[in-house]
Amino acid sequence: MASAELRIIRRRIVSVQSTKKITRAMELIAASRILKARERVKAARPYAEKMAEVVRNVGRASGEVQHPLLEQRELAKMGILVITSDRGLAGGYNSSVIRLAERRVADLRTEGVDARLYVVGKKALGYFSYRKYHIERSFLGVTDQPGYGDARAIANTLMEAYATGAIDAVEVFYTEYQSAMNQIAARNPLLPITPPAGEKDAVEEDEARGPAVSYSYEPDPGEILGRLLPRYVEADIFGKLLDSSASEHAARQRAMKAATENADELVKVLTRTANQARQAEITTEISEIVGGAEALSQA
Repeated sequence: MASAELRIIRRRIVSVQSTKKITRAMELIAASRILKARERVKAARPYAEKMAEVVRNVGRASGEVQHPLLEQRELAKMGILVITSDRGLAGGYNSSVIRLAERRVADLRTEGVDARLYVVGKKALGYFSYRKYHIERSFLGVTDQPGYGDARAIANTLMEAYATGAIDAVEVFYTEYQSAMNQIAARNPLLPITPPAGEKDAVEEDEARGPAVSYSYEPDPGEILGRLLPRYVEADIFGKLLDSSASEHAARQRAMKAATENADELVKVLTRTANQARQAEITTEISEIVGGAEALSQA
């Protein structure tokens, strides 16, 4: 009996050690990828900030410009863009942003607003499909190493739906990367774009940097703004994809590190149990030998 139990424990030790090798390898892969993802986030932010500054400057010059992406409508249909990963083993990374989006959908339904889902990543697709949510469009194979072309495809889909009246507004649910240890599930409005003239804080920030620069526009500022706004939406989505990618790798690194440490602890516990089982087996064998010798001596 003890011998059979010992064999089972030793097989479990071998299995846990094999799993530990896998989790350790995944931890190292995630650690290498998070460095690149973090650099991409830093590299993309100056472009997004400069794009916002240019849009504000052109917006002030163009006055009360009219553009479909600036049109404020009565909210009847809300587009919900949820950015998750294509792979799991990342701790609570996917569940946090999915729960946030699901609560928002429930709130919109309570208010009588139709929520239309656009999902990025297999995890969001699988979750909402399983719960019978209608998904307008899904984008897969994006989050590991997102490219600007991916952001453009997502932006074009949303802007087309907004322009045709299929949705009246768009909100993005993603994970904001703050540091390797801190990532926060966030919700940001995407469409309609807040008119640049209404961004008071940003205007004051520009003025604080120095006197305003007078620009000459060719063609007119309204037409330039019309060309810039779609690029502004693309840059916004691209920044959120990069944030989500860096957050995913950071969460996976932490999850795999914890799994490796847990495997170490489990191996120690199983080794201790195996030693106790081996000791019990030896004690049983000694007792049997002593008992047999005693029986022979009495005979």
